[in-house]
Amino acid sequence: MKTNTLDFDAQALREKILDLAMRGKLVPQDPNDEPASVLLEKIKAEKEQLIKDKKIKKSKPLAPITDDERPFDIPDSWEWVRLGDVAKIEMGQAPKSNTVNQVGNGIEFHQGKTEFSDEFIKKSNKFTTLNNKVVNEDYILMAVRAPVGDVNLLDRKIYIGRGLAGIKGYKIDKNYLFRYLMSEKAYYESHSSGSTFKAINGNVIKDTPVPLPPLEEQSRIAAKIAQLFALLRKVESSTQQYAKLQTLLKSKVLDLAMRGKLVKQDPNDEPASVLLEKIKAEKEKLVKEGKIKKSKPLPPITDDEKPFDIPDSWEWVRLGELVDVKGGKRVPKGSQLKDIQDYKPYIRVSDMKHGTINTSKLKYATKSIYEQIHNYFISSEDIYFSIAGTIGKVGEIPQFLDGALLTENASKLVLFDDNKIKKDYLIIVLGSELIKLQHRKVLSRVTQPKLALSKLKNTIIPFPPLSEQNLITKKIRTITKLL
Repeated sequence: MKTNTLDFDAQALREKILDLAMRGKLVPQDPNDEPASVLLEKIKAEKEQLIKDKKIKKSKPLAPITDDERPFDIPDSWEWVRLGDVAKIEMGQAPKSNTVNQVGNGIEFHQGKTEFSDEFIKKSNKFTTLNNKVVNEDYILMAVRAPVGDVNLLDRKIYIGRGLAGIKGYKIDKNYLFRYLMSEKAYYESHSSGSTFKAINGNVIKDTPVPLPPLEEQSRIAAKIAQLFALLRKVESSTQQYAKLQTLLKSKVLDLAMRGKLVKQDPNDEPASVLLEKIKAEKEKLVKEGKIKKSKPLPPITDDEKPFDIPDSWEWVRLGELVDVKGGKRVPKGSQLKDIQDYKPYIRVSDMKHGTINTSKLKYATKSIYEQIHNYFISSEDIYFSIAGTIGKVGEIPQFLDGALLTENASKLVLFDDNKIKKDYLIIVLGSELIKLQHRKVLSRVTQPKLALSKLKNTIIPFPPLSEQNLITKKIRTITKLL
């Protein structure tokens, strides 16, 4: 998990911890430890005895590990070994369908990694009366089919299907082996095959190179990893709680701002009612000049629509009275946008992030596309507001993208007079819970909900005097930086 709040990437830290551990750099070596070479002799003797007792079958010797297969250097007391030389590999098998049930008859059955968690596999609701592919708490589970390489621990007996393998070390600390296999997902992905879905077989698992420390050091490494991972979980939890608190505080600040309680009112300010008359006059002038179309009058705001009281110098107003609301346009059927810079940028909802436009995956329209939908552009003077997909994304267009084409899933809000209403204040209001609540009530109930432009125009917002708009904007910016 990565959080934007503290720039904390827990997964990257876990991977670094595992990497250090497997190189012998997480805990110090103890010269008194019995070296891994001696441990290997004991494992060899144990396997020979198990073969003699007919508990395991004799297998073909595995090829020695070449220098090219050793990805890094290890301490002198360690050894590079193949997993098949130090562990038993049990590949799963699909039981016949007539042996599978969901009423608890037989043994718990897992086909693949569906019930995998961070550590121990969760319970399945399937069972089988077969017992030929049963593994217990001595085994580590590995996913061997789409996706491959994920591992989990066991605390009970289960039957494993074709999507799983069981791995049981000989005289090896299970938790150390689990952590090592956890670090090797990329290795298994690179050794997987298949066109429909990726899979690995038993030979790939057996051939896996493993850095083997002395047994005592294995236990120390496993304990240290567990300690550090537990600490990371605590930090993650605290970070998530902090992020939630941030969101709550920002929401509270916006709520106070919308109610006129974030900054003091100045009785000398020109009231919002006068501003509205000036905006109305500007709008009529633009209609007369043919720069905007005359729109139908919006309905008066009823008392029932007003969610709370606002200062006397403020006014409740519909968005369509402050701005000209226009939609974007879909790319003409059969036309294709380009990944490389062409004639004009085409801004989609997915490009709208953090109040601006993320250009990393920006698409571009050809001249042909532009000529067909050139009227559906957006200016850096306007505000964008998404009306489909993720509804409610709001922000402004960077100046270098001035004139970009706009998707049909977004609208542009053109200010009639930016000397009467501040764009930054309007962006703050449109990102508030007050607006989101209104829109949730009027969304179209279809597969992909969409906010009609008429509904957007009818959105009511609290409108303060001009100087107070500036003060609110500055105050919110200051608080946001502190948070």
